[in-house]
Amino acid sequence: MDRKSHRPSCAQQLRRQAERQGRSVQAVAQTIHAHCSVSQLRAQRLARGLTLKQAADGLNALGEGRADAPRVDGDQLGHWETGRQPRPNTLGLLCEFYECMPQDLGFGSAAAAVPTPSSALVLAEQPMPPAVAPREPFAAESLEQQVDAARRSVDRTLAVGTVSATQLDLLDEQVLWAREQYVYAPPAPMIKVLLGHLSEVEDLAAHRQPAAVQVRLSELTAMLSTLIADGLMKMGHLTRSQSWYATARHAADDSGNTELRARVRAQAAMLPFYYGPMEAAVSLSREARIICRGRPSATAAFAAAAEARALAKLGDTEGAQAALRYATAAFEQSGAGGAADNDAFGFPERRFRLYESGTLTALGRTGQARRVQEAALRLYPTKTGIDPALISFEAALCLAHDRSLTEACQLAAATFLRIIPEHRTPIVQERAREVIGALPPGAQSGRAARELREILALPPGQM
Repeated sequence: MDRKSHRPSCAQQLRRQAERQGRSVQAVAQTIHAHCSVSQLRAQRLARGLTLKQAADGLNALGEGRADAPRVDGDQLGHWETGRQPRPNTLGLLCEFYECMPQDLGFGSAAAAVPTPSSALVLAEQPMPPAVAPREPFAAESLEQQVDAARRSVDRTLAVGTVSATQLDLLDEQVLWAREQYVYAPPAPMIKVLLGHLSEVEDLAAHRQPAAVQVRLSELTAMLSTLIADGLMKMGHLTRSQSWYATARHAADDSGNTELRARVRAQAAMLPFYYGPMEAAVSLSREARIICRGRPSATAAFAAAAEARALAKLGDTEGAQAALRYATAAFEQSGAGGAADNDAFGFPERRFRLYESGTLTALGRTGQARRVQEAALRLYPTKTGIDPALISFEAALCLAHDRSLTEACQLAAATFLRIIPEHRTPIVQERAREVIGALPPGAQSGRAARELREILALPPGQM
């Protein structure tokens, strides 16, 4: 198409908006095709919220057992979506999968004819291409590593010294998928996934690319590095987390993307917020807010909310209240993500309430904090990460501030036990210990506090 196509995240926003309006999938596909400047075939997939891999798997499942059904992978589907003509039997399978006509996929109806036996014979009689000597695998590589390395090598060869639009779209989709998975997946396996995606991005970025391509690769590097840093922080690898956050800031600055530069800094403020020094958390979140230049956005709201929470921890009541007011105004004006926003780089209302709860709890405004906590917990989906647990730990801190000491320890213990073992990382343990630290000195050696310490000391398998 003549215009530059938009990224998958744009189609995701259009799809969510259309779902709220009750529009049909075909209407959503037409909107994405017109607005995002993508092919009609790609628009059909994006209208259903499918990645290339998910669509390819669905096509293969649909064609299973059929003699004429092609085997499809994400790369091949990407080629069809960017202009390559599929064979007639493939087009028929695509129409069946997307429940539409060839015209709805951007292909003429005549192309849907089934190939005749004679045409199949002609294809069968075509000479095979000369054999290529196989790549000698490294002895230490697993089969999976060899397969991935070979595919990346072929992709680079096809790109002829640059990165194709299909490759960038594939990477965008993979990273978007990882951002959604990160919201609820345990950090250890998720970091492995992120490192795999980053390896592909790094392979491409290591070669000289056109400026527009390099910008997108730097953006992807910044996003992946930020999530890796956050996962390492959750697992208690603080020095490594700090180094990865520095890498993320470097990549974001290299991209020149103002929103991303601010977002990475606001996220990096979480490390000093949980582990100190608190002044560094204020500095990073304030820098992020300043980079936003007063424009109301989800990132501006996130940065100001993080700043408010850190200032409240330092006892700066006036500064925390001012930052929270700014965050509230920015959040309301930005129209930030709703309940369906499951992107690690999103800032839906439930996350905003998490930061608001932390600010109010640290300021000792326990009544307001409880109302915010209750409202936030109602917004979380069934499948989620540790954020609801963090809110419950805030509720336990409120009980401790109100001198309900036994109840505070019991709530913290029950919250910790509800967390699946893979999510019981050091950051969760630290939040539970913070409840003990909020008790008066005499109560810290009491029965309820002792029982909470014993639970935190047990190996996951014995809980």
